[in-house]
Formats: sequence, C-alpha cells, structure tokens
Amino acid sequence: MTYDRFLNPCIVAVPPSGIRRFFDMASLMKDAISLGVGEPDFKTPFHIRDAAINSLVDGDTQYTANRGMPELRAEIAAYLADRFSLRYRPEDQILVTIGASEAIDLALRAMLSPGDEVLVPEPSYVSYAPGVIFAGGVPVGIPTREEQDFRLRPEDLLSVITPRTKVLILPYPNNPTGAIMEKQDLEALTGIVKDRDLMVISDEIYAELVYDGKRHVSFAALPGMEERTLTINGFSKSFAMTGWRVGYICGAPELISVMNKIHQYSIMCAPRQGQIAAAEALRAGRENGYEDVIRMRDSYDRRRRLMVSAFRRMGLHCFEPYGAFYVFPSISPTGLSSEEFCSRLLKEKKVAAVPGNAFGPSGEGFIRCCYATALDKLNIALERIAEFVSENARR
Repeated sequence: MTYDRFLNPCIVAVPPSGIRRFFDMASLMKDAISLGVGEPDFKTPFHIRDAAINSLVDGDTQYTANRGMPELRAEIAAYLADRFSLRYRPEDQILVTIGASEAIDLALRAMLSPGDEVLVPEPSYVSYAPGVIFAGGVPVGIPTREEQDFRLRPEDLLSVITPRTKVLILPYPNNPTGAIMEKQDLEALTGIVKDRDLMVISDEIYAELVYDGKRHVSFAALPGMEERTLTINGFSKSFAMTGWRVGYICGAPELISVMNKIHQYSIMCAPRQGQIAAAEALRAGRENGYEDVIRMRDSYDRRRRLMVSAFRRMGLHCFEPYGAFYVFPSISPTGLSSEEFCSRLLKEKKVAAVPGNAFGPSGEGFIRCCYATALDKLNIALERIAEFVSENARR
C-alpha cells in the first residue's frame, strides 16, 4: 500500500532537521563528540528539581489552567519587568507553552492565512521556515552577512516586503551565528514595522546569554512596539531546563486569546511539574540575583573565547558571537561545502558539527559548533577539528 494520497505534500516536501541528523549519526559512533545540539551540559539546579520532586511527593499531579499556573504567570511577569523592562499582565497577556517551540507554532497558526508571507532573517533557527509552511504561510528569507555582524539592516528588510508580508521574525540573540541586535539596531527597524503594518515575533530564548558587558534589549520595550510584538522566551537555555519543556509567549490579549484557543484544543496545558519547576527558577532567581543563570553564563563565556581563539588559530575566520552559545566559523579555506565538511569531520575525526546551510542558504560556507559542552570535550574536539582543517587546507 502507498500512502501518498493521505499525506500533505507541503509537509512531505519539508526536509528533516539538519541539526538532528548529525546528532543522531554521532550518537551511534563510539567516542564521538557532538557540538551539534544546542543543549546546556549543566544539570538543572537542584533547588529547581527539588521543587518538582516535592510536588510529586505531595500528589500535585493535576491539569493546570490552559494558560498556565497563575503563580508561574505572575513570576514570568515579574521576571520580564525586572530583567527587560517589559510589562505584561499575567491574567491575559501571558500563555505558558510546551517550550518556546510551541509558542512559535501557536503564533504562526494564530496569525497566518494561506499565502501570507513571513520574513525570516537568515542564517537562523531551523524551525522558523517549516513552521511558517505548516501554518499555510510563505517563508521569505532575508540574508544577513558576516561583514555586517549578521544583523538585520533596515535596507535589507525593506527590500523583501510585499503587499503579502504580515510577520517579521526577530531571532536575536541568534542561533546559529551568536549575533545580537543592540538598541540602535532595533530602533532602526521600528519605523518600517509601523509604516508597513507588520507584526513581530521576537524569539528571545537566549536573552540571558549575552556577553562582553552587553545587555539584551527586547523589541517590545521600544516605544510603540509592545502592541506589535509577540515576545517568546523559555527556560531551556538560560536555566538548563531543556527536558522540562516550558516556554511562554506574551503579547496583546486579542492575540493571546486566539493562541490559547489552539493550545487548549491541541495541548491543554504544559506539564504541571515543569511549571512548578519554572516558577521556582524565577522565584529563586529574583531572590538571589539570578546566580544560577550568571554562573552558567560566565562558564559559557570562557568557552566562547576559547572556541573563537581556537578557530582563528586554525586559519578559519570566526565571527565573534556576543550571544547564545554557538560559534559560526567560515570554512572557506578548505574549499569544502558545509555539508561535505561536516560529513567528513564526523566520519574521519568523530566530531559532529552542523552545516551552515541547515540554517538557510546564506549559511553555506560556515559550520555551527555549540560550546555548551564540557571543557575537556571541547579541547579534544578542537584538536580533532584542527587536524582535519590542516589536512584539508587548500594548497
């Protein structure tokens, strides 16, 4: 029996994740080191785990409100106000989701009609374009360039807007490049967003992971942009809570209520223990100055500097990332494509990286390496990559 008649051709045509493919290959190889998946190597801090454990012991295992536990939404509101000068009402402007990934999906499905265009700066997270397609929209890539620090420029944004354009995704701090948008960069976009009547999905999952004395600026905090912005964040990266699957989306009540409608029919609510753990993460963070987040960020910063220096010593130009936990070096001196470089690196040296073209066509000629892994493994991986680059440098 064939199943072609029963499958949606638009979804069938979407390729599998380039990130997971190399991770899965590495997981089957003995002594392979993966720099592929963006997952902290830290354990979730014990006081956060303890809160969830205690709730289980107490039999606290029921559904929560569709929008999320009121106490968690209150903590999220307090956190966003404290850290990023954002003001959202817990009762009708915050929706707790299954990670930031569900938040992205809900935002797209709630806003898009068939044929609506969504602007996606590239290189960027692999799920944006497929998510747009799954929601019936049309993703439109906006190439960003290393020579402009991979930032979205006003002229590049204007060049792709059409009468069908409805949404702009702002993926900063950026996965895979580590690029950030500073306040003046974001301010340069606000007039275009307003004049062209766009909504903005601001994915700020790496907001706490910004280095070298810089500070993340939320697009919704800029004058006139709160009503035009859906702010997405979560606990996976900054709080080392990837497996807990808790994120959230904030915005105008009119938008959140429609997203909640999709959420309640398809998901019902995020897992209760995850929500309890997330509330503890924010409550304790507010009381102790977010010491867990700062400790992990400082460790990432040391690894960041190690990785950038190592790639530059190999003769590979490496843009300095000021956010997230990835480096995105150019592999042009080898003459290999991103796909060939990563395939051979894994096969010959047992190091998994992700080809840059997995993040859009403008990522060709680069590779993404995640430095959220132990220092001893990073050092071994860098030695193996250096050997590979030396063996494949164009003469």
